[in-house]
Amino acid sequence: MVTPRRTLVLLAGWLLLAWPALPARAASSLFAWRINREGQLELRTSPNTLVRAFFQEGRPGKGPRVWFDLPGAPIRPRSLRGEGALVEVRVGRPDSQTTRLVLEFSPGTELDPRQLRLVGVARDRWRMDLRGVSRRSLPLVGEGDLDAPTVVAGGRGSRGGGFTPATITPVTTDNPPTARNLPAVPRGRFRVVLDPGHGGPDPGAVGIGGLRETDVVLDVALQTAQLLQSRGVQVLLTRTSEVDVDLPPRVALANRSGADLFVSLHANALSMDRPDVNGIETFYFQGGRSYELALSIQRQLMAVSPGTPDRGARPGRFFVIRRTVMPSVLAEMGFVTGEVDAPRLADPGFRQSLAAAIAKGILEVLGP
Repeated sequence: MVTPRRTLVLLAGWLLLAWPALPARAASSLFAWRINREGQLELRTSPNTLVRAFFQEGRPGKGPRVWFDLPGAPIRPRSLRGEGALVEVRVGRPDSQTTRLVLEFSPGTELDPRQLRLVGVARDRWRMDLRGVSRRSLPLVGEGDLDAPTVVAGGRGSRGGGFTPATITPVTTDNPPTARNLPAVPRGRFRVVLDPGHGGPDPGAVGIGGLRETDVVLDVALQTAQLLQSRGVQVLLTRTSEVDVDLPPRVALANRSGADLFVSLHANALSMDRPDVNGIETFYFQGGRSYELALSIQRQLMAVSPGTPDRGARPGRFFVIRRTVMPSVLAEMGFVTGEVDAPRLADPGFRQSLAAAIAKGILEVLGP
């Protein structure tokens, strides 16, 4: 957080096929799914589960497909033959730590990935409108209990949950950013300054469970630096440990370095009484390349952060982006006080995903 100091049965001729309920176990985060009468896909997951949505266009003899990856391996892979526009549904495991739900559509089905948006309607509920597909061409099919009470804080069930609905970014046609799929740039040509905010006696924002902004941003910055260096980018950090660095020295280091880009990393906060406020946003001071960098980083951060609101690439007047001479942005990677964001920011695996996203956003701007 920048402070002033630093700133997705037969019934009336429709076929409803249901398997037995998914056995509940800690390793699996997908509890239930269905296609409803409104032509929507509904999911029930573990609370605050990270759900990634993907799209692949149709190939010769094959229709398009949409799939969803969730943490935890299913008990057993299974598949169901559908009818109409939906020819098959599969639940499987692409690796030992991932559950994958695949919707395979018939050839000729027209799906526009820009209109496929997964929406979080509660901490354990998701919905996607399958726009472009006629409701009558979709079977009513599902597995598990979608009508179980929503899980809320304290372990009690509720139909409301106190959750602010969050629209997720459109499904991606590519894999999310990882250390293995970062774009290449000419080695030795570029220099980037990474600025993990706060540090030392200044912990920045402190959120749920004592989660400290300084710990989050330093971890992400160090991992981002390693990823960029592996692509031949020289990286300077304004701090590499828990020390307090004031704002003018951060700017001075950047301006003396001859860097091509400057990226300041922060985590946001509101009141502990407002866990419903979540989201990611990236600020730029001027247009041009700074705006391009903000858009790129924001897009990649959202690709690894489904379930949190997209607060966008926005203009801002923070000292470190206003006083640096190179294209500069400040990324707020989520709310340490948010019920969706905080558990993720505390997760080392998620911080690794954030680092890959920031690195990919930077490399896309540095590349051709």
